[in-house]
Amino acid sequence: MQIPIREAIASDLRALLDLYKHLHADDAPLALGRAEEVWASLLASGLMKVFVADCGGVLVSSCTMAIIPNMTRGARPYGVIENVVTNRDWRKRGLGGAVLAEALHVAWRAGCYKVMLATGSQRPETLRFYEGAGFAKGVKTFLQASAPALHKS
Repeated sequence: MQIPIREAIASDLRALLDLYKHLHADDAPLALGRAEEVWASLLASGLMKVFVADCGGVLVSSCTMAIIPNMTRGARPYGVIENVVTNRDWRKRGLGGAVLAEALHVAWRAGCYKVMLATGSQRPETLRFYEGAGFAKGVKTFLQASAPALHKS
């Protein structure tokens, strides 16, 4: 069964929120009004794209990519991929690789000189998956700063 891969559209919000439950199960539910605000902003930005595997209106895999304008490398942009997720019931079917392949295709077509992806997973099978999708370990050193905890007064 061939599952179509496409860019997400405005009406995909609720299905995407359902899919994201498979990404960070411990995340607090996002209020629908806030989700709609962020989703509209993301879609309107022109810099962000969300790729989805759509099985008859059920989103079963997705990733988000930012294409960032750049003043180096001949003013060629670069891409950053985040939020790679596949529904638990649909894993091991090539869907995650398919959404990543579509994101890379769009990035290369946009003239990106590189696309970066970070994962919090140390699991060998996860790292093999990303390497199989075309990402290489050890090319750059990734560092992260996390937002400080907010305290309510």
